Amino acid sequence: TFANDEILSLKLTVDALTGASANGAVAQPVGAQPNDVQTFTRPSGNGQYEIAAGDTPLDDTFHDTRVQLNAQWTQPIAPNYTASGGVHISKEYDYLSLGINGNLAFDFDRKNSTFSAGFSYFIDTFNPEGGLPKALSSMLIGDNGSSNSDDDDDTSPIWDENFAKTRMGSEDDKTTTDILLGFTQVINRRMITQFNYSYSMVDGYLTDPFKVISVVNSGGVTQDYIYESRPDSRIKQSIFAQSLYHFDSAVLDVSYRYMWDDWEITSHTIDTRFRIPLGDAFGTESYLQPHFRFYQQNAAEFYQPFLIDGATLPTYASADYRIGEMSTFTVGLKYGLLVNNGHALSFRLEYYRQAPTDGGFDAPGVLNEVDLYPTIDAIIAQVTYSF
Repeated sequence: TFANDEILSLKLTVDALTGASANGAVAQPVGAQPNDVQTFTRPSGNGQYEIAAGDTPLDDTFHDTRVQLNAQWTQPIAPNYTASGGVHISKEYDYLSLGINGNLAFDFDRKNSTFSAGFSYFIDTFNPEGGLPKALSSMLIGDNGSSNSDDDDDTSPIWDENFAKTRMGSEDDKTTTDILLGFTQVINRRMITQFNYSYSMVDGYLTDPFKVISVVNSGGVTQDYIYESRPDSRIKQSIFAQSLYHFDSAVLDVSYRYMWDDWEITSHTIDTRFRIPLGDAFGTESYLQPHFRFYQQNAAEFYQPFLIDGATLPTYASADYRIGEMSTFTVGLKYGLLVNNGHALSFRLEYYRQAPTDGGFDAPGVLNEVDLYPTIDAIIAQVTYSF
C-alpha cells in the first residue's frame, strides 16, 4: 500500500502436480477383454498401459509443475472512483496462459453502495506431448515395434508414421473474454451483500487432447477407443449472490452461484464459511473456519459415457465426467494465525466427494456389471503463507 491509497498486489504460485486421471473409457468386466485387461497408448505415442477388468481406466502419467504470477495495481482516480488493472501469466510443461484484466468501481450513498464493471482477456496455448489428436479418430494400439520393452521411446518408423496420422498438429490455442458487472450494498453495521453477473466468451481449441470415448458393441464389449470432440466456442453466463454477517465476534459468509451456457450445462453452487476468532489463546491472533460447499450440475448436450459400434458418429462427443451430470460436496476446517510482521499462516484440511450420476443412458450388456459412474473421494491438505 502506497501513500495515496494505491495498492500493488503480487502473487506467485508454484504447484507440483502428480496423479492419475480418468481417460474417459468405460470399465470392462471379467471375461470381456483378452487377458482381462484393456490396453491404451499413452498420449505421447511412446508406450502403453493396461487396466485390469472392473477398474476405471486411469492414466497415471500425469506429472506437471505450474508457475503462476499475478500482479494487480489499484488506485483512486477521482472522488468515489477506483480503478484496477492486472496481468496474469501461468506456465506448465505443455500449457501457457497469458491474461490482462481491468475494473472500475463507483461508490455512492456515503460509500454504502458500489457499482463495478470489469473485464478480462486470456489467451491460452496448448502444446501437449504427442500432439493434438484428430477428433473422433481411433487410438492406435498394438505392437509399436519396440525392440526394447524397457524403452518406451524405442518405437518403429511404421508405428510413428501411423501414430502421426491420428494427429492434426502440435499446438493450438483458445481465447477467453469475460465481462463482470457487480453491485455491493452495506445493509447495516453487521451485514453486507454483493451481487454479480458475468458473461464469458470462449473460442478456439476446447477439446481435451487426453480424453477418449469407448465404442462398444450391442453386448457392451469395447471395440475401439476414439478421441473426443467438442465445439470450438462456448458462452457461459452466471449470477452470484453473497452475504457476510458479522456477529459479536464471528463472521458468517454465505454465497450462491447459478451458471448456464450454450452447451446446455447448468449448475448450482452453495458455499458457506464461518470464521471464529480464537483471540490470542495460542500466543498470537488466530481463528478457526469451518467450510461447507455443495455443487450440482447437469450434463452437456454432447456428453456420452460411451458410443455404440456401427452407429453414425456425432459431430461432438465427450465422456469426460467433468461435463457430465454430477453433484459434489466439500466439508473441512481451516486454522489461521498471524506470525511475525503481520504475515499470515494457515492450515486447511478438507474432505471432497464427487458423485457422477446416470443421465438416462441405457447401458448395453456387460456394462451393467461395472460402475459407469464411480464416486471420487479426496482429502485436501493445504498450507498457506501470506506476506
